[in-house]
Amino acid sequence: MSRPGRGLKELLLAAPGLSLAAAESLTCGRVQARVGEISGASGFFRGGVTAYTLEDKVRLLGVDRTSARRVNAVSLAVAAQMARGVCDLFEADLGVATTGYAEPAPDAGVVAPMAWWAIAHRRRGRFLAVRTGRVECPGASRIDAQQFVADAVLAELTAYLAAFRAGAGVRTPGASRPAASRGR
Repeated sequence: MSRPGRGLKELLLAAPGLSLAAAESLTCGRVQARVGEISGASGFFRGGVTAYTLEDKVRLLGVDRTSARRVNAVSLAVAAQMARGVCDLFEADLGVATTGYAEPAPDAGVVAPMAWWAIAHRRRGRFLAVRTGRVECPGASRIDAQQFVADAVLAELTAYLAAFRAGAGVRTPGASRPAASRGR
């Protein structure tokens, strides 16, 4: 299991400094715990919320109830809404979000653990970018899937920030990256 560290911290604290918040469902606080492990996290980490239920996703993060209900609150759109919502909730520049299934869910047509993740970036109240993706974890246990997804979204955040700091520009709202998968 990889840990975020100096790279993420340096990317967040470089001028102009950026703040971070996390909205989690599937990962159940693992993203927040990993960020909290970084020495000096209080310099950039605003906080987070674990919203397991549709009601909490709607109430705390502004997720659209009608469309989320149709997909059991698990979709690219829900992840993106959660990431934007946590930015608003904590007045953060960056929001990361995870939603998915930590175990197979045959009734939902899910044969292996999977998740949607999103990273939202805003500046001066305007969203500059929303990066999204999907992680699949065939054969993973519940805990392994949760850990893998948390690591994956933090790796994507680090890659996004490295490109942003290098002046590679940002993606426009709604832009996505190819899905990531766990090879087994």
